[in-house]
Amino acid sequence: MTSTPIPRDTVVDSLVDRLRDDVLTGRYPPGAYLPPERELAAGYEVTRTSLKHAIVRLAQAGLLETRHGVGTRVRDYERLGGPELLPMLVSTVGPAWMREIFEVRREVGAQVAAKAAANATPGQRDRLRDLAARLRDADGADAAQLTECEIHRVIGRATGNRVYGFMVNALLNAYMAVREGFTHAFADPAAAADRMAPLIDAVCAGDAARAHAAAAAYFAETEAIMITEPGRTR
Repeated sequence: MTSTPIPRDTVVDSLVDRLRDDVLTGRYPPGAYLPPERELAAGYEVTRTSLKHAIVRLAQAGLLETRHGVGTRVRDYERLGGPELLPMLVSTVGPAWMREIFEVRREVGAQVAAKAAANATPGQRDRLRDLAARLRDADGADAAQLTECEIHRVIGRATGNRVYGFMVNALLNAYMAVREGFTHAFADPAAAADRMAPLIDAVCAGDAARAHAAAAAYFAETEAIMITEPGRTR
């Protein structure tokens, strides 16, 4: 096996990325064993120590499993994996996973908003109002996008259910892995704030039904904007 040498200054990080990509693009499919460590390390032109570190990190992420005396095998990650894999899948495999994330974002996001409206604390409502103002006054698309992400994290926590919060975080973590491709949706922070306003107003008013409807509308509208070409926001 031949490979392009990996820069030595970030060898483990680069090796994790390279090996992850080889797994997720099917070079090493689920159930397959990786080549012996000596052969794999030689192919990537790294030390076996660096390879071991990379394998440990990918095992922790749920992509690989190592059995002493047997070897390292690719897990059946679609059957056994969890939301922690989403950032890897989105950044490597791409659009197909992003479409599915958008679908879950719409469906789960509406339920999360309704729960947040029913359970948000006064402090969380104040935080949402403050973030709404920051979104409107954001200095550019990047700052607006990050502020919008924080709004969703606060709404997730406001449900009072930590599992909902973790689900929101998982979706946002996947989104953050490719967020540069969606900054065009935030080119006009004031317009982004206007789109978000009905959702924040409903959550802060404690109106669960209105928050559910506002979230569904918000996610549908922003998805349509995000999947257009950059610069074609509406």
